[in-house]
Amino acid sequence: MKITMVVGARPNFMKAAPVFHALEKCEGTELSLLHTGQHYDRMMSDSFLEELGLRAPDVNLGVGSGSHGKQTAEVLSKFESYLLESPQDLVIVAGDVNSTVAAALASVKLHTPVAHVESGLRSGDRRMPEEINRILTDSMSAMLFVTEPSGVKNLAREGVDSSRVHLVGNTMIDTLKRFEPVVREKPLPIELPSKYALVTLHRPSNVDSQETLRGILDAFFEIAETTPLCWPVHPRTRKQLETFGFWEEVENHPGVVLAPPFGYVDFLGLTAKARLVLTDSGGIQEEALVLRVPVVTLRENTERPVTIDGGGNILTGPDPEKIRAGAKEMLSRDPASFQIPETWDGQAGERVAREIVEFLQAGGGL
Repeated sequence: MKITMVVGARPNFMKAAPVFHALEKCEGTELSLLHTGQHYDRMMSDSFLEELGLRAPDVNLGVGSGSHGKQTAEVLSKFESYLLESPQDLVIVAGDVNSTVAAALASVKLHTPVAHVESGLRSGDRRMPEEINRILTDSMSAMLFVTEPSGVKNLAREGVDSSRVHLVGNTMIDTLKRFEPVVREKPLPIELPSKYALVTLHRPSNVDSQETLRGILDAFFEIAETTPLCWPVHPRTRKQLETFGFWEEVENHPGVVLAPPFGYVDFLGLTAKARLVLTDSGGIQEEALVLRVPVVTLRENTERPVTIDGGGNILTGPDPEKIRAGAKEMLSRDPASFQIPETWDGQAGERVAREIVEFLQAGGGL
């Protein structure tokens, strides 16, 4: 059974590793790891492979950065060539990045079934490129591996045959649980106050408007008066801060500790030991829930409603007053009360592997 697992961007690695390791144990599988190169600097790719125990990719498409259209087209073309040269019985993709949808499209056009890890998540906001990628990938996949109950409902509403849908849990949480004992003991990668909030900010809706970014900064600065902020700055966000003339103000603020991007283990450690997370990212909402760290999500929606239902997350959008109120609310909650889904038990990768082997042994197809 020839299987290729596709990784391309930072979030893919933590989701793919548990499945890859589980499939490596399965007899009768010939497993290949293909890196599209969508994220290509060391901190965004190689370091993750090393930390997660993944071998060097068997194939690297070397796509690199570019517009959504260019990047998707590059992966589509190069992955098609790979499949023509090396036909596969199954292609596994993860998450919602451009590499995910492009590899899935190339596969189904060549009549190769696709398994999608982290299926069914929906924000309801089609202005997000990730939302389009999720919907399209799910529509093409023969096997849809779902992390939370909302995903099952979303796919049913879209008319997906329930026989294709498997509620297996969250493979990214498998990775977290593997490393949690290490990060709890490991010193933080930078010197920080004992009680701090961790910031991640990169979405265009938050950083591309000067007025919006100004309001978010004002809220951050007020929160920093009582809870210092640790802010690993995304390169795109730094560019916007500099463009709008905000960088020097942020850099010199006494309550803000700026930092470069970190590798997976170091960043997980920063999350685990934070008092609060302020973010517009997706996966960190889930990781923080399991680590029992309160989250304020600077978005109007989330594709991960289980984090809200579980009590560990609140949506504020970019409104400064709501951000300040959200931070106060989340800091008042007892993290011990957060509800974590039963299937987020560190065994999702094993469940995915079992379903895949059963599917292929039964002669699975599109």
